[in-house]
Amino acid sequence: MSASRLRSAHRAFRQECLTHPTILALCRNPSAVAGGVVVTALAVLAIVGPFVTPYDPTTQHLENQLQAPSLAHPLGTDQLGRDVATRVVYGARLTLGIALLVTVVRLTIGVVVGLVAGYVGGWVDEALMRVVDVLLAFPGIVLALVVAGILGPSLTNLVLALAVVGWTRYARVVRSSVLEVRERPFVAASRLTGASRWRVVRRHVLPNVAGPVVVLATLDLGGVILAAAGLSFLGLGAQPPAPEWGTMLATGRHHLREASWLVNAPGLAIVFAVLGSNLLGDGLRDALDPTDRTGDARTEVARRD
Repeated sequence: MSASRLRSAHRAFRQECLTHPTILALCRNPSAVAGGVVVTALAVLAIVGPFVTPYDPTTQHLENQLQAPSLAHPLGTDQLGRDVATRVVYGARLTLGIALLVTVVRLTIGVVVGLVAGYVGGWVDEALMRVVDVLLAFPGIVLALVVAGILGPSLTNLVLALAVVGWTRYARVVRSSVLEVRERPFVAASRLTGASRWRVVRRHVLPNVAGPVVVLATLDLGGVILAAAGLSFLGLGAQPPAPEWGTMLATGRHHLREASWLVNAPGLAIVFAVLGSNLLGDGLRDALDPTDRTGDARTEVARRD
């Protein structure tokens, strides 16, 4: 393909993206834009930050312990002389990585269970939903504490504990969406043509339930960050000297009076991460709701044309 055709295809793709109703709705929502900026900044920090910072997050320099913020150490140093800014940057990779992994595991289990329950129905639906009801009867954080306490403190067990207690919401959302979608005419027509169950689910059902799942996953990301930091704060997640935000809060609370920056830095990082994911999730929810965005999006497209 020639360079001119590539440029033309790129312009057409960009124009299509810019005029897509969902993209327009997101761009017109200040909260969604703010949340997207925060989430993107944290993601870039987690990926690029460790390659830029000049310090090691675990190497101790006792001669520099509890130094106040300065040009050399913008967020000060901790009780072992480690640069707090470096540990926050490395902690972004660790904490956000845990949250993303837990969310993916929750989403996968919940989507599979919800699809099977909603599409197959019958006794399979009843059995799966009774399991969901039993798990929902327990407070999530309490059940996670129990699972993490039984398995022991480690990052792997932290992921397992949080994944076990969080997939039920995805299952309920997907099941309810599947029950509504499977009765639509285009699904019935696909079945009449002889398409297999897997093809019907993959081509027709799953794309129509993806919107609510994406919104739930985005909103759930902030809750997972809080839960992971909370379990690590209690000693059931990442263990020192790992630069995880919850662990940093736990070790810094002993020096709160003389070195408040030890808890301020990871605490603000958690606040921004949760706030960004919540704002982005709210924006996605509004953008993917046809009753809220169709009129505005069509008006904007007509204005541009």
